[in-house]
Amino acid sequence: MADLSIVARPYAKAIFDVARESGALEAWSTALAAAASVVVDATASRYLGRPALAAAERARFVGRMCEGVAGAELLSDATGRNLLELLAENDRLLALPEIAAQFDRFKAQAESKVKATLITASAVDKAQVAQVAQALERKLGRKVELELKVDASLVGGAIIRAEDMVIDGSVRSRLKRLAATLID
Repeated sequence: MADLSIVARPYAKAIFDVARESGALEAWSTALAAAASVVVDATASRYLGRPALAAAERARFVGRMCEGVAGAELLSDATGRNLLELLAENDRLLALPEIAAQFDRFKAQAESKVKATLITASAVDKAQVAQVAQALERKLGRKVELELKVDASLVGGAIIRAEDMVIDGSVRSRLKRLAATLID
């Protein structure tokens, strides 16, 4: 199969356009996340990979697995069913996680938001998180949704990831650079 990011882009863009027109960006984001979680499940993936399974049955399976999941109701309406059927017919159901991710990037861009991750060696207080968020908002010119992660292997400092930008101010990184300088 081709690179999933390339395969997913036209689907994500088309769904984004439909969602924006109908004012359902958040609902579609949730529905796509639910469908993506089905196809990454090992048991569901094995079932979907059965060669004898028709495309229509693959689409129905994903739709049925999403029934009852809060926010996934869109997959049971005509547009949602058509999407799943189209993905199944074109053997693209496995691209759902990338479609969901790209849809969320389109959504964040439309809402002038960016998702960023702050990875620290230990938990940080709310004031520090607010400072980092404000600095990123100034740098990126958009509202920042900051996700926090703790990675004790950093020793100290932090790593910030936002879209394709990475700021590595970790002690681990500094120690690696120092070691490389000493070796050379």
